[in-house]
Amino acid sequence: MNEPTSFSSWGGLYLPHSTQHQLDGHKGDHHEAHNVYALQMNRAGYEAQKECKSDARPWILSRSGWAGNQRYAWNWTGDTESTWESLKMTLTTIIGLGLSGIPYTGSDIGGFSGNPPPELYLRWFQLACMMPFFRTHSAIGTPAREPWVFGEPYTTIIRNFLHLRYKIMPYLYTLAWEASQTGAPLIRPLFWYYPDIFEYRQVQDEFFLGSDLLIAPVLVEGSQKREVLFPPGIWFNYWIDTDPITGPCTLSVDIDLSTLPIFVRSGSAIPMTTDGQLQLHIYPPELNPEKDVQYNGCGQLYMDKGDGFGPNRLDQFYIIQRGNNFEVNWDTASESEQETYLFPHERLNIILHGFEAQEVHVDGVITPYTGRQLDIKPFKRLLLRSSIK
Repeated sequence: MNEPTSFSSWGGLYLPHSTQHQLDGHKGDHHEAHNVYALQMNRAGYEAQKECKSDARPWILSRSGWAGNQRYAWNWTGDTESTWESLKMTLTTIIGLGLSGIPYTGSDIGGFSGNPPPELYLRWFQLACMMPFFRTHSAIGTPAREPWVFGEPYTTIIRNFLHLRYKIMPYLYTLAWEASQTGAPLIRPLFWYYPDIFEYRQVQDEFFLGSDLLIAPVLVEGSQKREVLFPPGIWFNYWIDTDPITGPCTLSVDIDLSTLPIFVRSGSAIPMTTDGQLQLHIYPPELNPEKDVQYNGCGQLYMDKGDGFGPNRLDQFYIIQRGNNFEVNWDTASESEQETYLFPHERLNIILHGFEAQEVHVDGVITPYTGRQLDIKPFKRLLLRSSIK
């Protein structure tokens, strides 16, 4: 809560304009310093933490800031109201912050002030589990709002989405690393990938999480259906293996309290984890019968020890169409990365979506599998002889 001041005995809630500041070597009054005060406060905290504990990443959560704040601190959306309208505004605010260079942000689940009814809290929780910053929080004196206080069926549904949050952590962590390297936000508007489609600039109730997940949160009380705009391409339902959807189109999706519409772009390889077991979820690419060999997509996985500035590695998975077959090539980390940060999993679970593999070859060796899952050691080339559903 690093605004210049939030409390005053009389007058405005700000420092007098005549207040003098040291501004990196030259003096200035509060007219000049007001907007950058919080940025410089975060900078000072960041530099002090880094100096005192150089083997750990500084971590600061800041309510206020200025352009460039993402170098020093995370952010949250402040004291939001516990209303459906505020839930809608939260999504547009986070999208806008991402486009403004603030990729690590989120909101107080359920809103800060007020008493969210169970359905509002649940829908806010579902949205928040897809956001970079994820926490429950409220004003002093508001009724209890821990995830278990609303009773069933809310407690079970919330627990399931908390599990989902941890399941997609490898994907989220990779996106966080990507943001640190490129500035690309984790939460991306639809026009991020389709800048020439003007109508996508007006969409404020859907977003991409990274490049491969399309999220259509439920933002209206009592909803039993949700209109979902699907961009061009092939989209798979995250929750169930049904026939894929071909965009662009808009479809009405049935929903209940346990539903958060999530769709996966074709040609994706998404890292996840369950009970410490690394998983790679593979979604088949869109076939092009005019080409015998075609690169169709990829996924990536960034790993390090979880803190500090030490060894790390980036593994990439390229999906290639070869006739009616699919191939996943694992482009492992560089030799220097492999030497300093070994791949921490002896095996990984491959989960296939949207197609039936008739035969599986792992580095040229036919490998048995059960259903649509493979439990295998790290590989170089995975060949899937398959028939598309």
